[in-house]
Amino acid sequence: MKKLLYTSLFITALISPKAKAQYQPKNATEEDLKKAQQWVDKTYKSLSQDEKLGQLFIVALYTNKGEEYISQIRNIVTADKIGGLILMQDDAGREITLVNEFQQKSKIPLMIGMDAEWGLYQRIAAAHKFPWAMTLGAIQDKNLVYQMAAKIADDCHRMGINWDFAPVVDVNTNPSNPIIGNRSFGSEVDNVIRSAQSYSNGLQDNNILAAIKHFPGHGDTSTDSHLDLPVVSHPMDRLNTVELAPFKALINKGIGGVMVAHLYVPSLESGKGIPASVSKNIITGLLKDKLGYKGLIITDALNMGAVANKYKPGELDAMAFKAGNDIMLFSQGVSEGKKLIQKAIDKGEIPQSRVEESVKKILLTKYFLGLTQYTPKNPENINADLNNNSHTTLVQNLYANALTLLKDEKKLLPLTGKQVYYVPLEEAPYQTFADRLGNVIIKKAVEINTIPAGSTVIVGFHKDNSTAYKPYKISPESKKVLSDLTKNQNVILDVFGSAYALKDIDLSKVSTVLVSYENNDDSMNAAADALKGKTKIWGKLPVLVNDQLKPGMGIELNALTSADTK
Repeated sequence: MKKLLYTSLFITALISPKAKAQYQPKNATEEDLKKAQQWVDKTYKSLSQDEKLGQLFIVALYTNKGEEYISQIRNIVTADKIGGLILMQDDAGREITLVNEFQQKSKIPLMIGMDAEWGLYQRIAAAHKFPWAMTLGAIQDKNLVYQMAAKIADDCHRMGINWDFAPVVDVNTNPSNPIIGNRSFGSEVDNVIRSAQSYSNGLQDNNILAAIKHFPGHGDTSTDSHLDLPVVSHPMDRLNTVELAPFKALINKGIGGVMVAHLYVPSLESGKGIPASVSKNIITGLLKDKLGYKGLIITDALNMGAVANKYKPGELDAMAFKAGNDIMLFSQGVSEGKKLIQKAIDKGEIPQSRVEESVKKILLTKYFLGLTQYTPKNPENINADLNNNSHTTLVQNLYANALTLLKDEKKLLPLTGKQVYYVPLEEAPYQTFADRLGNVIIKKAVEINTIPAGSTVIVGFHKDNSTAYKPYKISPESKKVLSDLTKNQNVILDVFGSAYALKDIDLSKVSTVLVSYENNDDSMNAAADALKGKTKIWGKLPVLVNDQLKPGMGIELNALTSADTK
């Protein structure tokens, strides 16, 4: 009787509209919630202990590692009865075919996740790339961020994906952060919260689960957690006002998931060198008990060097579950992990109620995501569906709204018909920008002395953006070219890369400075149109760059009207 009462109270706490509930559809009625509870109870009772433990694991599915690897995953799905998959690189059609197969073989449909912070392009090269979070942080109309997330949700549904492991809510206060950087909405807590809420709502209003990450905050680190264990050594007052602040603001707004980082935070965990992802003090004590979070708690990938180098597969999974995680992501040892969790249950180290709590949360989420039954997806034309004109139009609008004008002392903008020279610098492509501008004379760095004195010269810092982790620093050679040009020319500097690139650039003699944030066809087309006055410029700097370039800076410049161009 006591156990039945506990179960009833627990599940009611999860789905009661008045509770700090986990994810549920926006328009769910009392009848919907009742049906959900009934399905969860019935399904949980139908599962063996082995099947219950299987629900706690998500493993990776690649399509570029050969058929032997695929066979191993197939065996894990069927033998270990896992709860889900995270889709990795790289063939969308093949992934759909495999997911269809694996779903058919699963008693409980799999929850399919993907890291799709900047859209499915993050894993599927044929998809359309959406802007990085740093770019979105510059956008003032956060409804555009919502629209982007809604479009990503559409693409997820097309692939059979239920969970986008996004958005990042880390407050990036460290310009040298090697792993967050462009993935953060910025260095200001309020902007991070507003941007992340719009992103999360755009996903979840369209029935794709969100996951805010990386709890308790990965923004001020200088170590890549894929390689080693970063340390966040701030005192509690700083953690509360910066690192933890976005999580505290968002976790009770129906966010479906929280991803826990592989970080060592001494102020939160007294055990030396214990990562947050396996810390009971941080996950159970802080996130669940103190902050009252009721949604799904998932580890960051368990193959990352910060933890994988220190613990054995399976052992790490058992530690993570014992600490309070519901789901072990990217598990490297499902069968070993299940055995060790069961062993800990048998020894009384983990109560069976923990299994019940986590599995019922997982089942409830699957129910609300429509996974009580699986409808196969069609792999035909998938690449075209993930990359078409609707994507291009939305993405270029996002880049246009992010453009940030930091100064325009000589009122050089918008460009109106006069002859303009263009000097592309740094390592990345630039021709799309030049073509869209149209009437420009391209000059190589060695030819700048041939430009007539008093001319208007656009200097483009075109940084390699092939990944979000590329260095943003500008070479000494490019700095010298910029400096030389300012002696006799009217210079417009456009940074096609991180705003942090301006950290040690002397801008005192540069008349006009524009940040375009990224270097790709969409960003270059958007920047060219804005320079010509076709679109308004009104983005704001999302990060603290240096003492002169602070968050919130940005000059508004209206688009030209038809009267202006006569």
